[in-house]
Amino acid sequence: MDSKRNGVGVVLKEEFVRNVLEVKRVSDRVMSLKLEIEGVMLNVVSGYAPQVGCELEEKEKFWSELDEVMESISTGERVVIGADFNGHVCEGNTGDEEVMGKFGVKERNLEGQMVVDFAKRMDMGVVNTYFQKREEHSVTYKSGGRRTQVDYILCRRGNLKEISDCKVVVGESVARQHRMVVCRMTLMVCKKKRSEIEKKTKWWKLEKEECCEEFRQKLRQALGGQVVLPDDWETTAEVIRETGRKVLGVSSGRRKEDKETWWWNEEVQDSIQRKRLAKKKWDMGRTEENRQEYKELQCRVKREVSKAKQKAYDELYTRLDTREGEKDLYRLARQRDRDGKDVQQVRLIKDRDGRVLTSEESVQRRWKEYFEELMNEENEREKRVEGVNSVEQKVDKIRKDEVRKDLKRMKSGKAVGHPIGGLEVFGRGSSGIFS
Repeated sequence: MDSKRNGVGVVLKEEFVRNVLEVKRVSDRVMSLKLEIEGVMLNVVSGYAPQVGCELEEKEKFWSELDEVMESISTGERVVIGADFNGHVCEGNTGDEEVMGKFGVKERNLEGQMVVDFAKRMDMGVVNTYFQKREEHSVTYKSGGRRTQVDYILCRRGNLKEISDCKVVVGESVARQHRMVVCRMTLMVCKKKRSEIEKKTKWWKLEKEECCEEFRQKLRQALGGQVVLPDDWETTAEVIRETGRKVLGVSSGRRKEDKETWWWNEEVQDSIQRKRLAKKKWDMGRTEENRQEYKELQCRVKREVSKAKQKAYDELYTRLDTREGEKDLYRLARQRDRDGKDVQQVRLIKDRDGRVLTSEESVQRRWKEYFEELMNEENEREKRVEGVNSVEQKVDKIRKDEVRKDLKRMKSGKAVGHPIGGLEVFGRGSSGIFS
């Protein structure tokens, strides 16, 4: 695999990252990922076909890999292929009406015929060709005096009715010479009931001495100045919860995402915006003055990004000797580890036949079946303990020093069970309150 020569990828909006079920890296020219969106299974395939001058064997290998990806996808799932096919499917559709529209560009070549043949094999449609656009919104590749269409979006013919538009976005510089192709697809989904977000008390604030002291005083007042816990645990727990909410506050319940671009600042953002406008201006009017303005802004953005990164890293290195700096470092490491994982959360499971279950009811039913089988299987160890005499022994009461010793060994921030705080409350905040 020549990573310096070829390469494909899929960029997802952040809100869809947790919807990823599967990622397949077939080669440096083909990859796919599977998403579940409100019960609808959507497969996104990215491809980069060999160029016109490449060997026929290399081209056939690419199409064979794309065929294998399509054959691995169930017929009931939606598929969207976005690829640089390096071919012209041509203007007009005589003889190929079932897989393309009339609005292609230029005459068909061998590589374009391969695209059409693939669409026929897989019962797909070439989406770009179904929408009549101005040349500026049809041409996907511009280099010097060459203007052509080589980047295409394909989907199943049965789902073409869900596509309402497809065009080239003028001025978006996502790659050299190539231009961004976008399509608007509407999925009919059964909207799931939104789960309630559990808001959590910010018990971790008890690590700060001033918060800890305020919590201690307020809790003592709420308990009427008692030093010994009341006999009614439910009453005590509610007092602790209410005091924690008032003194420490509650979180929104949403997971905080650690941004990899933590070095980003307003100066960088403004420079990038000016560069985008200059690129759009150059695309609209190819004058030497516009080109020079774009090149200067491009170099300036690179310098400002480099400076912003260096400044942020210098500040991080300065803080490394402090506790906060150490936390920042570990947070970045955890974020990079999460970003390196294709599937960040297992959301769906398969049934006995390997079909993906999408509804909440079917998933719960499958888990129930699984545990019923797991817990009701005969266990050889249980047979061996039958007839063994049980031994009764008096157990001493738990001592205070044992509790204090275990509290010292415990780590904070772990699962606390009943939501009244864990070690943060009983190991720190209640010191001097309860005996």
